[in-house]
Amino acid sequence: MTPAPRHKHLDEMRPWNDQVQVLECVAVLPETPDVMTFSFQTPDESWFRYHPGQFITLELPIPGAPMLRTYTLSSSPSRPLSVSVTVKAQAGSVASRWMFDNVREGVRLKAYGPAGIFTFHNHPAERYLFISAGSGITPMMSMTRWLYDYARHTDIKFIHCARSPTDIIFRAELERMAARVNDIELAWIVERADPFDAWTGYKGRINSLMLELIASDYQEREIFCCGPAVFMQAVRDILNAAAFDMTHYHEESFAAPLAEDLGLVGIDDVIPEEGKGARVVFATSGLEAACTETDTILQVAKGLGLNIPSACQFGVCGTCKTKKISGEVHMVHNGGIRDDEVEEGYILACCSKPIGRVEVEA
Repeated sequence: MTPAPRHKHLDEMRPWNDQVQVLECVAVLPETPDVMTFSFQTPDESWFRYHPGQFITLELPIPGAPMLRTYTLSSSPSRPLSVSVTVKAQAGSVASRWMFDNVREGVRLKAYGPAGIFTFHNHPAERYLFISAGSGITPMMSMTRWLYDYARHTDIKFIHCARSPTDIIFRAELERMAARVNDIELAWIVERADPFDAWTGYKGRINSLMLELIASDYQEREIFCCGPAVFMQAVRDILNAAAFDMTHYHEESFAAPLAEDLGLVGIDDVIPEEGKGARVVFATSGLEAACTETDTILQVAKGLGLNIPSACQFGVCGTCKTKKISGEVHMVHNGGIRDDEVEEGYILACCSKPIGRVEVEA
């Protein structure tokens, strides 16, 4: 990076390279009770060039054991005078705690980067769907800021999940942007409302019903997703169950840029195969039947004349809840079963598909 006059054109900016750079903190801004944004410039006031959604690696001079930690840039290269990282104070995280306690204006840190392939620049489209949870909102914010500043008509639907309304990072800024242009539509999903404050948005956890209501045309959009691993797994399950073309689905990946983005189709996902054989054993009734992996447990039961109580048949009501004794199923529900029940082995027969041999209590 080199010093740049104020009139220098963006195309003339030099990108970062793999060499270490020194960044000086110029601002620390609170976002939520446990999230802070740290903004940096170079001591010689260079301009920055990177792709929205990329990350940098900071060297934190923690006494006795310096640490390298990777953070997504929440800033946008359309505002090139500084870069920002937004950090959540994770329980038990030495690095984030050190950032909160020690990084103030004037503090200098070594940085490497930028890096990463999680950016819409690699996947241009007319319509995007951003899905995030918690601090996974940071690359989505970088991309949204860029598209907003670029002032071209790009259709964005933005779904963010948080514990409560208070925990929605960047809420005010995103709502201001959405209020000024018709191209950005926001949907918040929270696990619980704030005490003594009305909440009229979605509540619970993201599911296929919510996705259809928020973005009914999601099959035609380029989807970017970032959040905890279990959250991204849930999103992939929803999309796989809907036969979404996963070549248009992209997850955050903290890795060096690749020459080619190979996509994430089938990444550790169990996906029922059309026509592949399976078998369901109903232990209580002593019945069993051969089927395919795309049949539901409820369909197999009905084929045997076995009555498993059911109502919605869409994973909402929980009426068809039954215990899985052994085997593996692919279940995509819509809130009709709790996480602790799943951990205990319970499934919803209406939306669970057998992978190989499965035995259930029925």
